[in-house]
Amino acid sequence: MVEGVPAEGGLRERKKRATRAALVEAAVRLAAEHGAEHVTVDAISAAAGVSTRTFFNYFDSRDEVFVMVSADASDRVRRAVLAAPPALSPLEALREALAAELQEVERQQELWRLHAEVLRKAPQLLARRIGAHMADELGLAETLAERIGAGSPLFTEDRPEFASPGDEERRRALGLYPRLLAAVGGAAVRVAVEHWSVRQGEVPFADVFRETFEHLAAGLPPPPASHD
Repeated sequence: MVEGVPAEGGLRERKKRATRAALVEAAVRLAAEHGAEHVTVDAISAAAGVSTRTFFNYFDSRDEVFVMVSADASDRVRRAVLAAPPALSPLEALREALAAELQEVERQQELWRLHAEVLRKAPQLLARRIGAHMADELGLAETLAERIGAGSPLFTEDRPEFASPGDEERRRALGLYPRLLAAVGGAAVRVAVEHWSVRQGEVPFADVFRETFEHLAAGLPPPPASHD
């Protein structure tokens, strides 16, 4: 649990998250072994120990299970950003929220590696994952805007015409800073994970992540020239 953020629901909610996670893991492992195109909803459900009907309680289609790996994580990050101490800068609040969530990267490194492998081999899934990532980034940008007191006017009570705004309206309502920070944060995570994944055993992921955000906080000055 992130400090300052209450636990997410009771036993029922924890069971739901566990079932979703089991379905995602089963789908990824089956796809890594057999190829995503050969994996059926029935096979995923059986491997996760649930019924096919239960599968469709969590996902609208077979392909969705491959691109919703971080759905719960995105929500937790947004909540943690809003709950971070007021003294933290927006970048620091984002860093702390991401750091707490990314502890899962080291604990589930094999699953994340397999997931990346599955997406590389299935362009249609990769395209859907990119779309899901863009939706997550937009939601994070709105959260950061709220954090800095520049929340979207689309969600004020005196704008009922925007009760369910589309993505275009949401982007138009956001300022540049929260959108840029959300995008930079996502890129920083991706680079940190990729940098660490080929150096496992040499350096802890936490160190790579911290150094990545130190570069961002410093304004990305070039590193000192090596004299080796």
